[in-house]
Amino acid sequence: MKESHVKQLFSYPIKGLSPHPIQAVTLEKDCGIRGDRAFALRFLDGSDTPHPTLVPWMSKGHFAVQNDWPKLAKLDCFYDAVTDCLTVRHQGVTLLEAATETRAGRDRISAFFTGFLADAKPTPEARHPQYSPLQLVGSRTGTTRYPDRAPVHISLMSQATLNELSEACGTFVDVRRFRPNILLEGISPWEEFNGVGEEFYLGDSKIVITAKIGRCANIEVDPDSGDRNLRLLSVLKNRYGHLQTGVLAKIITPGSVKIGDFLTAVGS
Repeated sequence: MKESHVKQLFSYPIKGLSPHPIQAVTLEKDCGIRGDRAFALRFLDGSDTPHPTLVPWMSKGHFAVQNDWPKLAKLDCFYDAVTDCLTVRHQGVTLLEAATETRAGRDRISAFFTGFLADAKPTPEARHPQYSPLQLVGSRTGTTRYPDRAPVHISLMSQATLNELSEACGTFVDVRRFRPNILLEGISPWEEFNGVGEEFYLGDSKIVITAKIGRCANIEVDPDSGDRNLRLLSVLKNRYGHLQTGVLAKIITPGSVKIGDFLTAVGS
């Protein structure tokens, strides 16, 4: 894979909720991006008795996420780690402001999302289709992370791949459907796949690309309306013979990355 550069950076403080565009980030070994998927909304599975809020990594089937509950995409959620405040809006109207690190704030957040999904319908492929109370778990301290796959990783995708998918679908395909940490520019469509198994310098860090990303129904959900309105899985399967976009990477050497920084193969 030839040299490319960082076009956009994203963090997702609460798993399954809104992406946060960012200008720069520090990549950490065995952590990835601190604060990325630091919180999650865990199903209590029929119990209204809260469980511990600091829980280890679990698979996504334990949490409320957009690919199972696309109604979550209707909400504009912003978490401010400095003030410890989660703000939830819908069509410009503030529905919730609450702290994540206080018992009262967590209870309010948990109750809000439990109520919000009370009349929602899960996707047919939902890993957790049963409705049950939700509890906010995790911490802003960096001790918890809930990415889709263990061990901890970051995800990358190329703008050229998005452009080709947009052409194949006959409509604009928003990067938010794929929820990457890093959007790359300067390589050909699907060229990111060629980097699997190779090491790269990324800004001041060094990474190794470990795998292609297999996709789920979340990519078919409109990131603004919450409607499942684009048959991207069928496009991938019928046109390209697979259900993959983007790649995963692990951090070898920590370092900072900002928009405009280059991804360069080690030894090139």
